[in-house]
Amino acid sequence: MRLSVKSFLCSLCLGTLAVARLSEEFNEELHLRPLPDGKLAARFSFSTLLKGATPRHPETLGVEDESQLYTLFPLALGQILREYAVTELHLTLNAGNWNYDRWGYPDEPGVGTGAELWAWMGEGGTVTVDSRWRGLRNALAGLFCASLGSLDEQRTTSPVLTFQPEGSLPNGNASYQLRHATLPSEHVCTENLTPFLKLLPCKSLSGIASLLNPHKLFDADWHGLGVHVRYLESAGVEVRLAFQAVFDPVRAASDKRRDWSLSAVFDRRIERVCPVARSSVIRVRLPQNEVYAIIPSPSTMDKTYATYIVQEVGKPLDVAIIRPEETLFEYLIEPQTHISVHRTLNGASQHAGQLALTITNNHDIQLQTGYLETMPWLLQFYLHTLHAHIDGMPRDDLVKLISYIPPLPHVQPALLQAVLTLPPKTTLWLTMDVVKPFLAYTEHPPDAQRGWDLPPAVFVPFASQNGSETDSDPQLHAVLSDVRSTRMYTPVLLVDLATPDFSMPYNVIIMSCTLIALIFGMVFNLLTRQFVVVRVGEQSS
Repeated sequence: MRLSVKSFLCSLCLGTLAVARLSEEFNEELHLRPLPDGKLAARFSFSTLLKGATPRHPETLGVEDESQLYTLFPLALGQILREYAVTELHLTLNAGNWNYDRWGYPDEPGVGTGAELWAWMGEGGTVTVDSRWRGLRNALAGLFCASLGSLDEQRTTSPVLTFQPEGSLPNGNASYQLRHATLPSEHVCTENLTPFLKLLPCKSLSGIASLLNPHKLFDADWHGLGVHVRYLESAGVEVRLAFQAVFDPVRAASDKRRDWSLSAVFDRRIERVCPVARSSVIRVRLPQNEVYAIIPSPSTMDKTYATYIVQEVGKPLDVAIIRPEETLFEYLIEPQTHISVHRTLNGASQHAGQLALTITNNHDIQLQTGYLETMPWLLQFYLHTLHAHIDGMPRDDLVKLISYIPPLPHVQPALLQAVLTLPPKTTLWLTMDVVKPFLAYTEHPPDAQRGWDLPPAVFVPFASQNGSETDSDPQLHAVLSDVRSTRMYTPVLLVDLATPDFSMPYNVIIMSCTLIALIFGMVFNLLTRQFVVVRVGEQSS
């Protein structure tokens, strides 16, 4: 009887796990593509779909939530999403600057230097959106061992015109709000990759994730990880973990050739398949107009891509591309994107300066781009000095639909949004005067002489309607409605603020300690020593 009960309980547990497994789906993919300058771009994507699930409604935060039983869906992240009723979430941690002119557009658009976090959350209930945003960033800081708690109100904005939802927002009477913040000084290291891998069902023990070797990833020319959560109305809640890196096979090879393989790039091969993965695919973009050989034979192949289905090919799997006839590689320096952007902060004064941008249209047709600046209150704009020039001629008509929210010291940053019109094959110069405030000595960071990191500007390029400029009557939201995924980030800026002489307190401390030591020694000697008269040559009695 006891055995039958145990058998029944075991079968019940297995049945429950089977049902849970059917309601969840895990897919992994590795995309490899050569870049025009000889480098290799790699994009890891791990997506877990919780079928039939919906985000938690904010009005239910006052009552106890239902139990969350997951098999493949990351429990630690799922609990955070339910605790703060997050509908959509995007977190990226990147190191280095993505070179758009040489590498083109990335597979994942969020390549801004440092940390970037933005989320859509519904309104309603007893807990406000700002309170949930505060708890969300602190929870993610503990989960990923990052300084996301520093994304406070002084760095938070709501640029809804640039960061639109990538998924669906549940229908209902509740409205939704966006919260966006950046931390350009945040660095990415192994302590961020380790919790990232723990969210995967197979960790880094098998499947494509086994190629994530930190020794090789953090040696890349550029690398970054991302966590993306969105709600798909017809499917459920999807969590997608992504890792991007740009490798240089020429730098790693002894013969300075562009040939590469998984073992050479990652120092690892795929030894076994992740058993819970519904699909495990490696897609390799093939070189064009070149003589090459790809090893081993792919599962499917066309003129553009070679696809490996990891479950079907032999193990260990080590994909390689060899160019047997290549002796000298010529770098391609033509721009690979629609526009090229350069941003600088001019001026030698520690009180005032000038923000300068050069935006070049690389196409023969007129383009428009959305321009976004989320600047902390450390740098304040003089909006009346905003001017646009082309070939030295003022063209202020090319800047339209300006939206500006001024900063409040110690409270909120500045938010500047505009639509720029770029004539074909021209360069637009955009300048604006800025002022740098004075800070209290307690507000400076420990490395105050280095300066402050300013977040990157964001550009959203798109073609203008009928090749003409956008009229001022339509709203900016309608103008940017078709450009959800294409975003360009400029490199971060370093601003030099007026810094007090922090050496003076140390000089005072050293001088005071020296004087106290001398005075204390003299007084101590006077109080503790006994002075007697010693006559030399006289015989003591």
